[in-house]
Amino acid sequence: METTGPVRRPTAERTRDALGRLTTERDIWVSTAHPDHGPHQVPLWFLWDGRAVWMCTSATSATARNVRTEPRVRLALQDTYDVVLLQGEAECFPAQDVPQDAADAFTDKFGWDPRTEEGTFLYLRVTPKTVRAWRGEPELHGRVIMRNGTWQK
Repeated sequence: METTGPVRRPTAERTRDALGRLTTERDIWVSTAHPDHGPHQVPLWFLWDGRAVWMCTSATSATARNVRTEPRVRLALQDTYDVVLLQGEAECFPAQDVPQDAADAFTDKFGWDPRTEEGTFLYLRVTPKTVRAWRGEPELHGRVIMRNGTWQK
């Protein structure tokens, strides 16, 4: 019998696939909100260090202003069929205060070092508390692969 459509992956496989994408992909959608101005969403380059997502933006951007006021963020990889959503709180690091290993890894991945730019940049680190991953309707049930910062089995 031939199967059509997506087949439900076990949690361990979804976790492995999500971690693989976090390691290799370049762009992530960042959703922030300001209490007076509402939601804001923008794609940023990102680096996954094995525990957290690192991004960098202008220190005067709406994203930077929003996370200073409300650090809760949502992140999404671009593929709408193979969904990976992360939720956590953003920690802010001015370029001169970012940990050296994170800044160097970011520079190695993108060939761009915000620390050397004339403008002021802010690094954002988001350690996910919740991660959801699914491909199609069969995986909607059980899509949470990280809960309260702990990977599910």
